[in-house]
Amino acid sequence: MRRVAVTDGMAQEAVKKLESAGCEVVQDFIEHDQLVDGALADFDAIIVRSATKLTKEMLDASQPRLKVVARAGVGVDNIDLDAASRLGLPVVNAPRASTQSVVELTVGHLLSSLRFIPRADRLLRDGVWAKKELKGTELYGKRLGLVGFGRIAQGVANVAQAFGMEVHSYDPYLPLAIAKKAGVTMHKNVDNLFKTCTHISIHCNLTDETHHLVNQKRIRMMPGVDPFNLKCGNHVVNCARGGIVDEDAAFEALESGQLLSLALDVFEHEPVDSTSPLLQHPNFHGTPHIGAATIEAQRRVGLDIVDAVLTVLDGGMAETTVNRSDLS
Repeated sequence: MRRVAVTDGMAQEAVKKLESAGCEVVQDFIEHDQLVDGALADFDAIIVRSATKLTKEMLDASQPRLKVVARAGVGVDNIDLDAASRLGLPVVNAPRASTQSVVELTVGHLLSSLRFIPRADRLLRDGVWAKKELKGTELYGKRLGLVGFGRIAQGVANVAQAFGMEVHSYDPYLPLAIAKKAGVTMHKNVDNLFKTCTHISIHCNLTDETHHLVNQKRIRMMPGVDPFNLKCGNHVVNCARGGIVDEDAAFEALESGQLLSLALDVFEHEPVDSTSPLLQHPNFHGTPHIGAATIEAQRRVGLDIVDAVLTVLDGGMAETTVNRSDLS
């Protein structure tokens, strides 16, 4: 019987689908030391989310039985892709399943930032009726800059345009025709995007190139005024991957007023330390990496990743194999 380890939880409908295909499913978090010591050597597949990190040592110790590594989500930076490829291990993910959920959370953070919804709620709970102090701005007429223009960013662009925003993007890997068809202005470099837009939303992977892409230098480039010369302030939202925003630089920008708001669903170190100065700043609000945490998305993620795992275990190549070109 084929054995599948599910270490970070998965929708029960997806678990039942694996079992119906003749798999034994073991749902349990596996500690770091156990993984290094070869805990995966007894499994044909492992399905992780973001909590489990799979290093070269862990993958080496999984051989010769392990046949596929699956990330029930989009980002695969918690998996050593080079090591997996050298071992001939396909790494599959579920890139489409959480798109709508992350789009909606991103827009929710944008609205919350401009209308001070989290801050207003905190003050109200403290007995402060801050009606005069919480005068916000509208999305309408503002320039939104999207760093990356994949599926989620395209969804955000659609909603933002419905609000009347002027949407810009930077994505060096995307055909220009896609942005043109969407009515989005594409920039040749990321600095121009920051110089143009008062509202920035992050939609790229974490790589050496994008680590601390949102830093002191680029935040200072942001104009702070909209196309009608209205002082709307600068706003940054990140529901992509932690580490793309330099959190220390962002905090300093909040303190100086260069940033009027910062909203993060993802952090460089998770869970975020409760002593982080960001958590004490009135113009910061965050969520604990819940972009894909909807009932609908979790169901889709589970079913999509099970389809990919079964395809590989049955001898095929899953469409969502992220290291397809590197497999020996």
